[in-house]
Amino acid sequence: MSVLQRFEKRLEGMVEGAFAKVFKGVVHPVEILTAMQREAEAHKAILAGGRTLVPNRYVIDLSPYDHSRLAPYAAALAQELAQSQAEFIGEQAWTVYGDVIVEVERGDGLDTGMFRVTAEVYTGGDVAPAPSGYDEAPYQPYDAGGYQQPAAPAARLLGADGRSYPLQPGSTVIGRGDQANMRLPDVGISRRHARLDYDGNQAVLTDLGSTNGTTVNGQRVSAVSLNPGDIIQLGTTTLTFRLDG
Repeated sequence: MSVLQRFEKRLEGMVEGAFAKVFKGVVHPVEILTAMQREAEAHKAILAGGRTLVPNRYVIDLSPYDHSRLAPYAAALAQELAQSQAEFIGEQAWTVYGDVIVEVERGDGLDTGMFRVTAEVYTGGDVAPAPSGYDEAPYQPYDAGGYQQPAAPAARLLGADGRSYPLQPGSTVIGRGDQANMRLPDVGISRRHARLDYDGNQAVLTDLGSTNGTTVNGQRVSAVSLNPGDIIQLGTTTLTFRLDG
């Protein structure tokens, strides 16, 4: 039995078929799970040692109408989606950081029956500067078998104020909004301004359609591979890319 079939079977047993009524004629949970699987496939990153890292946090934006209908079941559905996505990732022998997390939110501007899935690597909260004189070891993911992955070279962004923002292998969204992994209090920065993809060897910076743009070494970029010492400008914030080890 496939992941999708198991997911459907579990849904049938929940709240005595209420899901069938809630989703009749509008977005269906199976469509959401399928989209989550596609997002995992699209955001794969190869770690040192050949392991494949995929996102573990998925934010599902539903139209206001669908979200209001789903509200009584949102928590249960999110749990089932997370379990099924974890099963899918396990079957592909991919690696994630920690648990798979699914959040169901209201997506203003979406028409009834439409939804949006945002996937990212989430390591447990905002990126904070390390205490002075303290060198934090790189976070190392574990797969389902409990085998520890080799540590990648320590990458970080160094702010002009001396703050150091460590980068984990995977995708880091930089911005000033709640969905950013690395939040910067700069009004010139968009809520989701740029994404930095680091596979343990190479780092690629991608502008996410920000209002004020992103520059590297004074040149405006849409996507660029970073070299140690490159200077990134977002809003009024200056960051220097460093690779240690």
